[in-house]
Amino acid sequence: MALSDRPAERHRQVAGLFTDRVRGTASWDAPAPVAGWTARDVVRHLTEWFPGFLASGTGIELPKGPSVDEDPVAAWQIHADAVQAVLDDPETAHRHLTNPHIGSLPLAAAIDQFYTSDVFMHTWDLARATGQDDTLDPEFCAELVGGMAQMEEIIRSSGQYGPRVAVPEDADAQTRLLGFIGRDPFWSRP
Repeated sequence: MALSDRPAERHRQVAGLFTDRVRGTASWDAPAPVAGWTARDVVRHLTEWFPGFLASGTGIELPKGPSVDEDPVAAWQIHADAVQAVLDDPETAHRHLTNPHIGSLPLAAAIDQFYTSDVFMHTWDLARATGQDDTLDPEFCAELVGGMAQMEEIIRSSGQYGPRVAVPEDADAQTRLLGFIGRDPFWSRP
């Protein structure tokens, strides 16, 4: 199934896939493809960075669930439901997110560009760490790598992505995306 290009629906699809991987995780201490991270840290990252980003750029405070250390499944579910509620709120169409690094963007577009795409990419991390299906939507992979390649210098200087990992020239879109964001697409659990 192809991902929607509408921010609320795309988040519902991407967060739903991530939720499936969260619910399918048997070991939260399993090493993840991000150096020094475990499966729990993948969920921690997504539930901890975005609330502050959203609040500082919009004043919207997301409800807090339990800590990821206490209950990673509930922490993720409460967080994902809260983000979806923001996207489903009719008032979101009139709101903007303002940030000194990105300027002012329509709120739904900002969530889609910065957060939903992050959940999408980290779905691979969690799936690979926990031995689940790590297949990502190829069209969205191609869209993301194409867009990020145009801003590579800015992306690399942000410190949010590791050095590019070389992949074969004829690699599929998912492999190219993973290599671009600094993941070894061939990483396997130790």
